[in-house]
Amino acid sequence: MYEKELNIPENHKLIETKKSEWKQKKGQDIDTYWFDEVDLTEKVIAKYIVKDITSMYPPFKRNITYEKISLVF
Repeated sequence: MYEKELNIPENHKLIETKKSEWKQKKGQDIDTYWFDEVDLTEKVIAKYIVKDITSMYPPFKRNITYEKISLVF
């Protein structure tokens, strides 16, 4: 879903770990997602909290931000 935005390698995948949340605040539609990045052996490499924010008014600008917690150093 957000592999490109998070620069996830092609041989890794994102697994949603928590049900997404939705809220509206100050003219913005905010969707929050929680993912684990796993490698080919299903080992968790990193955890992400992704916020997909869309303006509710024209020009309907969209902004995707994320917080990454690396588990492999």
